[in-house]
Amino acid sequence: MPGWTLLLAQDEAAAAAATGFMGLFCCIWVFAALVGIASFAIWVWMLIDCITNEPSEGNDKVIWLLIILLLHGLGAVLYYFIRRPQRIEKYGK
Repeated sequence: MPGWTLLLAQDEAAAAAATGFMGLFCCIWVFAALVGIASFAIWVWMLIDCITNEPSEGNDKVIWLLIILLLHGLGAVLYYFIRRPQRIEKYGK
């Protein structure tokens, strides 16, 4: 019977390892989902900000809309840190 005890111990260790892996996988999945939701929210915020507050003079509005739409999260971050402060300083909105 010692063989069965050893086999049972190995199965318990494998089960514990699998449970730990699944817990880690779930935590990573939840973190990725939260980052995705936050990225989407910032993207929508910058898209609305660009549409409503960017002046229609020249092609700046169209170019920034294309950057935000095509680059998604990166485009929104670029707009937030590059164009938005310039626009607020120049136009006050």
